[in-house]
Amino acid sequence: MGNNPSYYKGVNLPVENVSWNDAQEFIRRLNGMTNRNYRLPTETEWEYAARGGSKSNGYKYSGSNYLDEIAWYYENSGERTHPVGTKKANELGIHDMSGNVFEWVLDWFGDYSGNVLVNPSGPAEGSGRVFRGGGWDNGARNARVSLRYYNAPGDHDYGLGFRLARSSK
Repeated sequence: MGNNPSYYKGVNLPVENVSWNDAQEFIRRLNGMTNRNYRLPTETEWEYAARGGSKSNGYKYSGSNYLDEIAWYYENSGERTHPVGTKKANELGIHDMSGNVFEWVLDWFGDYSGNVLVNPSGPAEGSGRVFRGGGWDNGARNARVSLRYYNAPGDHDYGLGFRLARSSK
């Protein structure tokens, strides 16, 4: 991209201070360079992965009911991000889905449907894009797998990054 927008820079630190729009530009360039199909995960995909998929043990956080085991958050972060993968992974072997930095997902924010759906998609439009996972500067409540927030697609924050998904097509 030519620069690292992060407030906290260092080896293996998550990139933060990126907007949803910035993430889309990164993905566009990456796909062009690799001839693959990377994207942001949908909110449903993100939550499924954070909960441990079919191996889920039903934890409150991604990989444990004890946040200190799996996440950097306000109480233990020293008010900064930390190298990814330094805490325990969840049931799928994925690190940092609770804590360290919030992560943008593909979906617009909207109310959930009252119906039981398999792999539901979010609304077709809206004013805010969803982000999930909690961050180094937030309390334990924000690291719960079930919690969701949203911002305008152009908003930046030093506690907000993204995680990629790759489509097989």
